[in-house]
Order: sequence, then C-alpha cells, then structure tokens
Amino acid sequence: MVSDPERGPAAEQSPAALLAALGLPSLGRVYSLALPRFTGMPLFGSHPPFQVAMYRTPAGLRGDGVQTWGPANEVNLGYMAENVSGTSHSGAHVDALAHMTIGEDDHWYGGGNAREHLGDRGPTWGDGAKLPPFITRAVLLDVPGYRGVEALPAHEPVTGEELQAVAAHQDVVVRPGDVVLIRSGYLAHWPVPDRLAQHVTAGPDLSAAQWLLEQGVVACGSDTETFEVQPAPDLGSPANPQPVHTLLLIENAIYLFECIYLEELARDSVHEFLFVALPLKIRGATGSMLDPIAIV
Repeated sequence: MVSDPERGPAAEQSPAALLAALGLPSLGRVYSLALPRFTGMPLFGSHPPFQVAMYRTPAGLRGDGVQTWGPANEVNLGYMAENVSGTSHSGAHVDALAHMTIGEDDHWYGGGNAREHLGDRGPTWGDGAKLPPFITRAVLLDVPGYRGVEALPAHEPVTGEELQAVAAHQDVVVRPGDVVLIRSGYLAHWPVPDRLAQHVTAGPDLSAAQWLLEQGVVACGSDTETFEVQPAPDLGSPANPQPVHTLLLIENAIYLFECIYLEELARDSVHEFLFVALPLKIRGATGSMLDPIAIV
C-alpha cells in the first residue's frame, strides 16, 4: 500500500516529475477535455439528474420586495444566482477512492468501509476532499483511429494487447506516473441519445486494466460514462459486474476519469501532452466534476 492510503500513488508525484511534465508543451496550444453540462444531460444509470435552476433574478428580487443594497439604488442594480444540483459524476469527472465499494463490509481502498467511514453527509475516508491535483504527462490511446473506424460499437471490449498495439502504432510509450486516456469515439455523438446508444459502454476489459497497472499509471480514463466495457465479458467467480473498477480503483487506488472529451486531440493526432485536472475539494463527495485541459 502507498504511504498515503487516502489519496493513492497519484499524490506521490515527485517535484522532478512535475517539472518534467510542465516542460512538455512546445506549441502553447490548449485543448478543453470537457463538454458543457446542462439540465437533463445524459448520465449513467441511476445517477441523480443534473439541473440548473435560478434562485435569484432581477425580476424575482423585485417581486419579493428584496432590497439587497437598501433603498439607495437609483440605477436598478440587480443580480442573478443559481442552484446547481447533481452528482459529482456529471460530465467530465474523476472518481474518488470512496466511489466504489465491495464485499460484505462495503469497503474501499485504504481501509475505508461503510460501517466506520460513511456518515449521513458522505464518506469520511478517501472522499472528494482528498482528491489530489493532476498535473502530469498524459497519453491518448486512440482505439477507433487505430482500427480505422469513427467510433467503437456499443459494448465493445478493448484488450490489453490492443492497447499495447495502439501505443506502438502511435509511437508513444506509457511511463510510470502517467495518465492514460482511451478514446472510444462515444462523445463524437454527444448529446444525441439514439446515436450515443450505438456506441455506449465500449471500453477496456480486465486484461486492459492489468496492462495499465503494469505500466505504472496513476490514473486512466476514457470518453465513456463507465470507463470499462459493459457488460463485463468475463464476470469471474464469484461474479463481479465491474472487475476493472475493482482492480484499478478499489484494489490499487488508480483514479478513473470518465466522460473526457478526446475528439479534438484525436483529430489533431495529439498523443502526448501535459494534462491538468484540478478536482473540487468537497467533503463527503464521491468524485469531482472537472474541466480538464491538455496543453501541447
């Protein structure tokens, strides 16, 4: 186990590794790796809906008789404020270590478990407040580009052998401490439901997860809502519907990014870059929405 069991190996980046990552960009070009969130946006499974609702408006203030600045307001100064509600797993996001549990004790990485570390306001061990910043070298593995297709078909597995072949094809090497982002092409069809359905939950299988672990990555992600292929091609015994999350997140504290927008990087054949993602530190959260960027 790493020295910081609430944060994992991603929190142990050395100053030398950080400076090396900061030295990667040579063009000064920035790519946004997130798409806008909006009320009613597609989400995975039973997640609560993402909603934006106005809480204060100029007309509402007048109607309520609220004088925020007192009676001396001859210029009709007003303001607007909103309520944003939804899971931290809305759009581009990272899973906290406390996101996934397993076993009769509902435990997660580092010794966290539901009996001791889960209160009415969320997990207290390995929660969103413990998420580290990610400022590191990243590699894009463009699986559809390697296959010569626009996007992977729905529920299509990606193996470790194929990830190795994609890396060789792109002439990139995955190094210890990297973030690896795997493109399926799913978000090329965002947010049209029937088109998304044709490419839903393609992704890495257990052999791919083992390959990523062997390369020494501290985090990995994809452009899908599940990262790993669903349904799992091999549930194992006892049956596990998400063996990739189990191996990477629960057992090894390898952070998982989901819904990362990779289309522009793939279009420009950018396969190595500085990756910057700064999670919000929210106590009791099981992840964090992100607006990550790639800099080349």
